[in-house]
Amino acid sequence: MPVSTDQPVSRRERLRVETTREITTIALRQMAADGPGAISLRGIAREMGMTARAIYSYFATRDDLITALIGETAASLADSLESARDAVPGADPRGRLIAWGTALREWAVANPEGFRLVYGDSIPGYQAPGGSPVERAARRICGGLNRLVAACAGAGAGHEEAGWAAFPAEYLAKIRDEVPDLSPRVAELALRVWGRMHGLVALEIHGHLRPVHGDPAALYRAEMTELAESLGGRAS
Repeated sequence: MPVSTDQPVSRRERLRVETTREITTIALRQMAADGPGAISLRGIAREMGMTARAIYSYFATRDDLITALIGETAASLADSLESARDAVPGADPRGRLIAWGTALREWAVANPEGFRLVYGDSIPGYQAPGGSPVERAARRICGGLNRLVAACAGAGAGHEEAGWAAFPAEYLAKIRDEVPDLSPRVAELALRVWGRMHGLVALEIHGHLRPVHGDPAALYRAEMTELAESLGGRAS
């Protein structure tokens, strides 16, 4: 019989995982109550009954905490989007696009603080380091949507006047690294698709939609269906 190589997790490791999870949970709560700039390691330490020195052994700086928090949150979103997309056959690209958009809304409704953290106002004084979990998750999401739009619309979609000159160099480098054969027309169309997907979700998460419509889910489904059809043809 093969011998298992799995090593049992030590009590110290379990405690560290649990404490890290509690730190990030409190950080999200701070942000939800008072905005992204309210995240404070010392404030978290006080709430947990820890010394500042102890909490700094988990996250050396506030930015380290924010990077871990956004990276974990964005990776969770990317996992949800990719799982929903992959549950639909590749022969149905518009169905996959609808599944992606639907998963975005469902994840956001279940994780409103996470949605605000990833897509809300920038955090004062914070910039994600290159190659961080934040950047890796963002590339998964951006690249995945660009590939979906390309599969739905084809290389000729978008405004005739679209060209690479309209895109900032840093963003252009990222999307061409993720999708090397992407055309500027499809890249522009993907941004417009992203705007339509996120528009209703943002209104709902920030409390603006429910007072004016009793069924945000139905409204969003209609938007996703129309969006898919606008790219040509009808989703299965």
